[in-house]
Amino acid sequence: MKISALVLTKNEEEVIKDCLKQLDFADEIIVLDQNSSDDTKKIAKKYTDKIYTEYLPFDKARNTLASYAKGDWLLYVDADERLDEDLIEEIKNTIKSSKLSAYYIPRRNMVLGKFLKHGGWWPDYVPRLFRRDKLEKWQGRVHESPQIVGEFGYFKSPITHLTARSMKLMLEKSTRWAKIEAELNFENGAKKVTIPKVIKALISEFTIRYLAKLGFLDGFVGLVESVYQAYHRAMVLTYLWELQNDSEGKFKQVTSELK
Repeated sequence: MKISALVLTKNEEEVIKDCLKQLDFADEIIVLDQNSSDDTKKIAKKYTDKIYTEYLPFDKARNTLASYAKGDWLLYVDADERLDEDLIEEIKNTIKSSKLSAYYIPRRNMVLGKFLKHGGWWPDYVPRLFRRDKLEKWQGRVHESPQIVGEFGYFKSPITHLTARSMKLMLEKSTRWAKIEAELNFENGAKKVTIPKVIKALISEFTIRYLAKLGFLDGFVGLVESVYQAYHRAMVLTYLWELQNDSEGKFKQVTSELK
């Protein structure tokens, strides 16, 4: 059984080297780069000659990666994810004899250098390993999910996710994702955003993360992450409010009248 390692990249020069080095056990490594403006592709060329460039939504990008693969099994790895020897051995043993179609792998999320065990972050099971002929497609612009023929299994060994390496990156990520989430909600006819709704979302998200899911047990980073998640939720609603009120259109109208 052969395995194809599939990596989606976008300005990952800080992490792509270690990502690709760890995948030397795979029969092929395929990178789909989404128009990086840094040295991501230059670094990637040292580890694989199968590098493609195309900017696509996450679900379509994952489907495109699968279309390039030749292996019997597909292993999706994000540029900021790391596999240890135990996980690699579990993957190798699994593809030799497994009758299942796909697998979830538990993910250890590292936020600002700390492994978060609470706040809803562990175990964070993510779908990563698939039989190529059993994966029908990925769907969903945000938090994309796979459709398969057959059943999922669960790995014991975790994959480490070096997410949220700095507040700067966290905020940049929220800006991108919150806009997409707001657009999807707007397209689906979401209810009108109000001040009480935003306040409720802020309080509710923080309370769930920090208290109900025991985020406070992760110390100061647990507090920061709970505040951040509440902020992200409020940002989605704020972008949605902009769309519902055509803020951009009103701005253009005002500037036109002032000329």
